[in-house]
Amino acid sequence: MADVRVLGVRHHGPGSARAVREELARLEPDAILVEGPPEADPLLSLAPDLEPPVALLAHVPGEPSRAAFWPFAQFSPEWQAILYGTRAGVPVRFCDLPAAHSLAEPAREPGEPGEPDPLRADPIATLATTAGYDDPERWWEDVVEHRGDTPFEVIAEAMAAVREGYEPDEREARREAYMRRTLRAALKEGFERVAVVCGAWHVPALTPAGGAQRDNALLRGLPKVKAELTWVPWTYGRLASWSGYGAGITSPGWYHHLFTAPDRPIERWLAEAAAVLREEGLPVSSAHVIEAVRLAESLATLRGRPLAGLGEVTEAALAVLCEGDELPVRLIERRMVVGDRLGHVTDGTPMVPLQRDLRAQQRRLRLRAEALDRELDLDLRKPLDLERSHLLHRLRLLGVQWGVQREARGRGTFRETWLLAWRPEYDLSLIEAAALGTTVSAAATQRARDLAAPGSGGGSGSLAELTALVELCLLAELPEALPDVLDALSARAALDTDVTHLMAALPAMVRARRYGDVRGTPAEGLAVIVESMLDRICVGLPVAVTGLDDDTAASLLSHVDAVHAAVALLGDLPAARQDGHAHHPAERCRWMTTLRTVSGREGLHGLVEGRLTRILLDAGQLDADEAGVRMARAMSGGHTPARAAAWVEGFLAGGGLLLVHDPQLLALVDTWLSGLSGEQFTAVLPLLRRTFGAFAAPERRAIGAKVSAGEAVAREEADEVDEARAAPAVRTVLTILGRGDG
Repeated sequence: MADVRVLGVRHHGPGSARAVREELARLEPDAILVEGPPEADPLLSLAPDLEPPVALLAHVPGEPSRAAFWPFAQFSPEWQAILYGTRAGVPVRFCDLPAAHSLAEPAREPGEPGEPDPLRADPIATLATTAGYDDPERWWEDVVEHRGDTPFEVIAEAMAAVREGYEPDEREARREAYMRRTLRAALKEGFERVAVVCGAWHVPALTPAGGAQRDNALLRGLPKVKAELTWVPWTYGRLASWSGYGAGITSPGWYHHLFTAPDRPIERWLAEAAAVLREEGLPVSSAHVIEAVRLAESLATLRGRPLAGLGEVTEAALAVLCEGDELPVRLIERRMVVGDRLGHVTDGTPMVPLQRDLRAQQRRLRLRAEALDRELDLDLRKPLDLERSHLLHRLRLLGVQWGVQREARGRGTFRETWLLAWRPEYDLSLIEAAALGTTVSAAATQRARDLAAPGSGGGSGSLAELTALVELCLLAELPEALPDVLDALSARAALDTDVTHLMAALPAMVRARRYGDVRGTPAEGLAVIVESMLDRICVGLPVAVTGLDDDTAASLLSHVDAVHAAVALLGDLPAARQDGHAHHPAERCRWMTTLRTVSGREGLHGLVEGRLTRILLDAGQLDADEAGVRMARAMSGGHTPARAAAWVEGFLAGGGLLLVHDPQLLALVDTWLSGLSGEQFTAVLPLLRRTFGAFAAPERRAIGAKVSAGEAVAREEADEVDEARAAPAVRTVLTILGRGDG
């Protein structure tokens, strides 16, 4: 007579995993059924060579939204059952509803009809409440995880009591019907000792006797799609945050420790925590560890727990190892409680060519995929670092954000800084991009062409989006895609009449042109497009600056500043000619001429006029005297205090060092402020506070000291008269009065 043992477990429970391993060794079954998608049966033979955490990925080709993951950790009971079967030569099969059916179901938001509601029937919570626990997780740990053995029969009886009178929803009923069908099929094949490893909730439903006709009726006519499955690396961080299969595991690093260190787990955990803190330079001694172990065990005894849990060891670490400081505790939680472990799959795992190409490049470029954030500094003058940069930029184009670019340390366009962190879902992105090409370079090239093609998402996008695509093609070294993207950009730029769109797009184009020089990437056609765009900006800017309100003026100035910085990249700073005149590249001359023309127009918004005056002063297009005249005119009685304050805000944007080093301009601002009435000063105070509040504290102190000193000097100079300098004026006045001979 066939012997069927259903082992109810908690997904990713270390105590359950240990008990399943021991129970299977005792039962010596001739077949093992595990909760999971049966299409993955051919992949089970790869399990012994995989390094968990890993996950089964099921997806529908061409439909990224139709995908599902089944993650497994070393401490997952299902994983231990798979390892036992594959190593012992025992047939192992998955018995859950096929992914072809589950992925065919329409996606639902949590709580919608048809979605399993965990609040409606949470067996763990029900049993915990019955036992007097207010925390279901703690009850399960005390009763199951911290025991030396798992009472599978008791769990089955308890679940049967909880499920009494419970009617599963349609989806759950189909899953359990398929599990029973798989079990009956195994028995029909002649297996006599069958072990089933599944979630404890399903144990009462898996009775193979009878019910076949009803199960067949439930499973008849289910929607079906073509699903493909493979193994992919997983992370403990993703396991802690995942909301699907095996949800609720917030401390995978702790569970991994409980599974791998069954003897003296508390002592080993706190010793490792001390090592982590010492790596950060914190003084933690062996005496600290001993006292922390005592405190954790005492807390467990006071609370009636069989073994100190994560709560107790965390409190002990906070009180003893960290001396009450919560910041080091957060380090322990991030490094140990959750952990940064990233799984690994072998080259024999089914992969699309794009995945294999990426793995080969990772090995060649010595870029290891890791779950923990890691900073990478690249020097683009080195061939290895340049190739690394190309790879990371190409992956960005494919939607694989393995690297996020940061502000580079140091100066120069030959440096890049990246923050690397691999996420499991990137494998799905690579699978979805497989149709674009068999290599990362080919796929990125095709993606760039698709984005630039008319009628595609990129082709109908903004001018700024197309210029960003040009820049990315250069950064990723995709010379085959660049001509198509440049053609699309040129066509779009010719049709766009909004000067602000052109101004928003120009900086990326200028950077792209510069990158083409620095990286040695040919970018024919960029210079022509840049020159054309700059010409149209110079023509359209005088019209764009008229009739602006405060918000529009501020927005326009952000574009002006960006274009000004971009134009500076087009050539070197002015160099003195032999004739003493300043020399500027053609683009810079054209841009500065436009700004000078615009700044002299009547009716400009004060913010715009002030900012343009400052740009011209910093560029050497105005001397300090002329800038002082403009400031005096802006602050004269003919303008409202609000406009004068806006002028000052525009002129002083970016820092107050100018006022520190130019007493004439400082005196003008000081005189204007001193002349405001109380009501006028109150009206312009918000603008002034925003302007001067943006200065660094040392700048504000220096300005205050200069003003105080300037007032003293002014009074002292008022008491003294320079007779020699006054003589010409005196003679003129006497002549006018008819006393020139006197």
